[in-house]
Amino acid sequence: MEFQDLILVVTLVLWALGFILGALFGSGLAPGPTGVARSVSVIIPARNEEPNLPRLLDSLTAQSVKAAEILVVDDGSTDRTAELARALGARVLPSQPLPEGWRGKTWACQQGAEIATSEWLLFVDADTWFEPDGLGRILAHYPGGAYSVGPYHAVQRAYEELSLFFNFNMTVGVVPRGLFGQMLLVDRESYRRVGGHAAVRGRILENCQLAAQFKAAGISTRSAIGQGAFSFRMYPNGVRELIAGWTKGFASGAGQTPRGALALTVAWMIGLMLAPVSWVTFGGGVAWTLTYLCCAAQVAWCSRRVGAFRWYSALFYPVPLVFFFIVFAWSAARSGKSVRWKGREIRGE
Repeated sequence: MEFQDLILVVTLVLWALGFILGALFGSGLAPGPTGVARSVSVIIPARNEEPNLPRLLDSLTAQSVKAAEILVVDDGSTDRTAELARALGARVLPSQPLPEGWRGKTWACQQGAEIATSEWLLFVDADTWFEPDGLGRILAHYPGGAYSVGPYHAVQRAYEELSLFFNFNMTVGVVPRGLFGQMLLVDRESYRRVGGHAAVRGRILENCQLAAQFKAAGISTRSAIGQGAFSFRMYPNGVRELIAGWTKGFASGAGQTPRGALALTVAWMIGLMLAPVSWVTFGGGVAWTLTYLCCAAQVAWCSRRVGAFRWYSALFYPVPLVFFFIVFAWSAARSGKSVRWKGREIRGE
């Protein structure tokens, strides 16, 4: 077997691993009954979320299954976050000064949980929103313990396509036994048993550490993809925000990914890179052209599981893939150093 043929075989074997990854994503939340109303308190940590908060609050108001209460914990915002939240019917809780060793989000979530009155606590990031009947579908699928639904990425501008492989890795690292950072549904007793957000007060990726705390306490953790029920738009303010957001603790997130899933993902991405590199190295040809198109088709199939990525992201997938490698390397280099996010210096894990 010639060297080129060997590389082609290796590429195709690694490409086939992508179908296993796609299966790991799961089928998401199946359409169906929206479940009975539960006594659920929605807790939203918010810092300068004026552009995002109205969409989330409007979506909660429009749900057929209503939350018992909606609490917005205003984490020192300098914009109209608190004013808009009140106008849209939420109860606003001004955050107390940030204690030493806490992060703004974990401190806001802890304060909201202490004030909330319901049996179930639903922590939701301010840049997410619920699709019609989405809250009811989530409550209907709630298996008890700690439950998290990964928001479907509503891609709008071209630069947001660069998040493609970050979304892949985030999903593979969480589903089905981890917890997404954008949403957590948990009963109050389970939350109390692990010490709440106080147990992960200084963590950038508090969701990963909370999952470990729940598991250690014998509390089940489950997650699913929220397509059709729960959505978000990541980093709508430009490429600089996108890079800063993914840099913030992404290397730590990779460290929390199950080793088997991480090895599978790395091998798959190596195969994806081998296709275009070999096409150039060996001068194109039918075999390498077809291999590249197979890789692009597979990326398109996987991408629609996690977000509304456009066809050209898959066809020219080496661009977001190389971007992923660069930002990931930068994130790893920043480990242990300060990262600036929403006006605060955050020490990278």
